[in-house]
Amino acid sequence: MSSAINLNLDIKGMIFDLDGVIADTAHLHYKAWCKIAWQWKFNLAVDQNEKLKGISRNNAMRKIANWAGKNLSEKELENFADQKNTFYLNYCESLSPEDTLPGVVSFIDQCRRTGMKLAVGSASKNAKIILQKLQIIDVFQIIVDGNMVEKSKPHPEVFLKAAELMKIKPSDCVVFEDSQAGIQAAINAGMMTIGIGSSDLRDCNAQIQSFEKYNLNKLISQINN
Repeated sequence: MSSAINLNLDIKGMIFDLDGVIADTAHLHYKAWCKIAWQWKFNLAVDQNEKLKGISRNNAMRKIANWAGKNLSEKELENFADQKNTFYLNYCESLSPEDTLPGVVSFIDQCRRTGMKLAVGSASKNAKIILQKLQIIDVFQIIVDGNMVEKSKPHPEVFLKAAELMKIKPSDCVVFEDSQAGIQAAINAGMMTIGIGSSDLRDCNAQIQSFEKYNLNKLISQINN
């Protein structure tokens, strides 16, 4: 085991969100949501799309319908959400390992080489498909996605299930998230949090712009501070 881990034996597992943390797929979600909104002659703004990060597909669909002034039944919302997923998966056909975000694969590999347990905790029901496209699905011992949980972030279910399956206490886990809903879910789970990207994220233990030049020594320094 590397000396970095010995600096803080409480860290036993890492949980990574997928969209915006491991892969740059947020723009594909946005394109798919816009395609739905255009059917209603509604232009989905970029700042509105930011509010969809980390929440379930159906909840996102409800938000967009509300913004567009559409009063739809649950069945209609579900049908539109399914349409959106079809659009999104079509866009994802072009994904490859080059679509992983800078530095994240190197950081994950460093964690893996220490023997640390690794998990993905994502609201996406397509997480395994995306990880296969990126060719990193075998790196993670545990993948918890939207098919395995009933409650979306900021509820902690997705992260608590990941910790349970890794057989690690929640307090021994570090979560990497790019959305406020995800940060809050990790906090609600009693886990340490590292915010990725946006400076608007609140209440995380530490924040980094990206995984470029990031390593376990830096992580542990942040957590210990």
